[in-house]
Amino acid sequence: MRTKQIDYRKEKRKSVAAWTLATILALIWLVLTLTPFAFMVLNSFRKQFDMLQQGVFHLPDPWYFGNYTEVVTHGFFGYFFRSVILVAVSLVLMLIISAFAAYPLSRMKFRSRGLIYAGIVAMMSVPMHVTLIPIFKMTTNMGLYDKLASLIGPYVAFALPMSVFILTAFMKTIPREIEESAEIDGCGRFKNFFSIILPLSKSGLSTLAIYNGVAMWNEFAFANTLLQSPAKKTLPLALGQFKGEHALDIPIILAVLTLSVLPVIILFIIFQDKLVKGMMAGAVKG
Repeated sequence: MRTKQIDYRKEKRKSVAAWTLATILALIWLVLTLTPFAFMVLNSFRKQFDMLQQGVFHLPDPWYFGNYTEVVTHGFFGYFFRSVILVAVSLVLMLIISAFAAYPLSRMKFRSRGLIYAGIVAMMSVPMHVTLIPIFKMTTNMGLYDKLASLIGPYVAFALPMSVFILTAFMKTIPREIEESAEIDGCGRFKNFFSIILPLSKSGLSTLAIYNGVAMWNEFAFANTLLQSPAKKTLPLALGQFKGEHALDIPIILAVLTLSVLPVIILFIIFQDKLVKGMMAGAVKG
């Protein structure tokens, strides 16, 4: 009996020590990630030379909202809505194609399935920027240069390998008994996919949407290569333009950055439960 009590106390000490260490590491990570964000937000409310006169982490005195007014009046929302449309269309196409590709790879047995899956996994190793020149030539030949639609293809194509890989692994965790029961009741492959597999894969699809959505929202290289007209440029290119126009006006650049990251932060706060569920579901079932 006494031995059990000693073992229990040891396990309790280990548990407390582990939680203490985890809390300390989490606080350190919070400080490391929050510091740049606080720097960006605080200094976006300063005038051009206030950063030299005041401490960068002190509260602005006074709070200056002119940076945001100038950013908004210089066409910020045009860049913003173009990015929203581009990311939304690209994500919808990517999720549809990924789901249709992952379903047969995870639920069906056919010849060359392993070879196709290996090819998709191999595509994950191709660096995105290596394809800039070929995609530029292809876009020019197709007459899509300097059009927003020219970015949809590269965005979807480079998001597919990772998405199909993750979604295939996620769909494999769905019990086959559910699908077999539906087949006994008369469900075909298509009805099984839309009525059972797709609804049960919502967590995985949400995780992919958030992960790829952030990457597409911040993408700069392809947008800078395939778009030229100011009326067609996306939000990451607007950051470059403000940097060029206001090379010494750091607060106005920070104001653009703050407005750019705000939608991503809001969406993450709204959908963070789905992201965590998707990651945990894959971890537990896999």
